Amino acid sequence: MDLKNKVALVTGAGSGIGEAVALLFAQHGARLVLTDVDMAGCERVANAVKAAGAEAITVRNDVSVATECEAAVAAALKAFGRLDVAVNNAGIGGPPALTGDYPLDGWHQVVNVNLNGVFYGMRYQIPAMLKGGGGSIINIASILGQVGFATASAYVAAKHGVVGLSKNAAMEYAAQGIRVNSVGPAFIRTPLLTKHLTEEQLTGIAAMHPIARLGKPEEVAELVVWLASDKASFVTGSYYAVDGGYLAR
Repeated sequence: MDLKNKVALVTGAGSGIGEAVALLFAQHGARLVLTDVDMAGCERVANAVKAAGAEAITVRNDVSVATECEAAVAAALKAFGRLDVAVNNAGIGGPPALTGDYPLDGWHQVVNVNLNGVFYGMRYQIPAMLKGGGGSIINIASILGQVGFATASAYVAAKHGVVGLSKNAAMEYAAQGIRVNSVGPAFIRTPLLTKHLTEEQLTGIAAMHPIARLGKPEEVAELVVWLASDKASFVTGSYYAVDGGYLAR
């Protein structure tokens, strides 16, 4: 899965799945544009990427702000002259609440980051890729882009939207050499999960998966690298679960 000299932009690269994707991309030779609102984490990952022998720049990017997504793509073009791969990974969980009680500010925040942020990213990534003759976009959705989960209506709605948006863009740009796919991780041991839950709660969530454990960020990254590579040249408009059997129940 050679990504040598391909320029890849990864949002939410400062921790979790984004960090794992960045490190694996580096191992496969990509030149990286790493973005996050957590610049300390982003710089830490960039240093690890450089230590592995790959090139990397960092850009602060609140994906819920369209102009910052535009600036991230502009930074990629300025630094490397092209954009070949984009991984729209940045996301938040949001407050837990039943739909009839869901806080309006929480709803808007989750949708702005998790859905609008993916659209804003693609809005500027696609024109850049067209100028370069094509590319691959991987949008990180969730198993909750396929099923519901009580007290997570905003997250579920946003991730369903990411899956639909990915399919639509895939149809629109397939003939122009841009592939668009979405990935649906189940519950992955990342700061997004662990900083909000106790180990007892995490054990209970792990039991919801037939594999009986939480996923690892590196396991998601392996699929993302494949989708980014030319090995997946006939793959577009698809949704891939990385879920330890969660959706098979």
